Amino acid sequence: MRILGIDEAGRGCVLGPLVVAAFCTERDEKELRDAGADDSKRLTAKKRDKVRAALTPLGEHAMVAITPAQIDGGNLNTLEEEAIVHLVRTFRPDEVRIDALGPPAGIPRVIARLQAELDFTPTWVMEPKADHTYPVVGAASIFAKTTRDAALQAAKDTHGDLGSGYPSDPKTRAWLTAWAKSREPWPDFVRTRWETVRTLSQEALFSS
Repeated sequence: MRILGIDEAGRGCVLGPLVVAAFCTERDEKELRDAGADDSKRLTAKKRDKVRAALTPLGEHAMVAITPAQIDGGNLNTLEEEAIVHLVRTFRPDEVRIDALGPPAGIPRVIARLQAELDFTPTWVMEPKADHTYPVVGAASIFAKTTRDAALQAAKDTHGDLGSGYPSDPKTRAWLTAWAKSREPWPDFVRTRWETVRTLSQEALFSS
């Protein structure tokens, strides 16, 4: 049976892409767990890279990177669901396992929207913390996180230490504040419609 795990990284960030990743396998999931598949947030960056390398020969993977420009110009929920549908179509699995999109009460409606876009009917398993519960979703989580981290590192290489990209990160807020004060156009890795960025832009506009 072909099982597809799906997870994302960077949904709540103000910097960098939202990466939706899929990992498809017909192997016993114990092999994935033994290789280290788990919620990527439970692993260090070094460990994530090591586990990604170990997982690569155990299945197929694919990613959709949703850019800040796409996020600024669209609806994040819609963009994420479109990415999920694309990945499910790509692999045409027997079963899809995915970390919950939104509160548990809304899961049946989300699944119905996703299924309506498909011409085949896989079994759907959508649960909170699925990236820890199911190794195949943990594998997707690791591919999503490592891919997003690489994109953010590329931005750091040209623009300095940006922190994690989350608005609650003091390093990220400090970088955003400094850039807003420069009054230069925001780089293309910044989600300019995020409230944090809009507020800083307004403050810079009216500061002396």
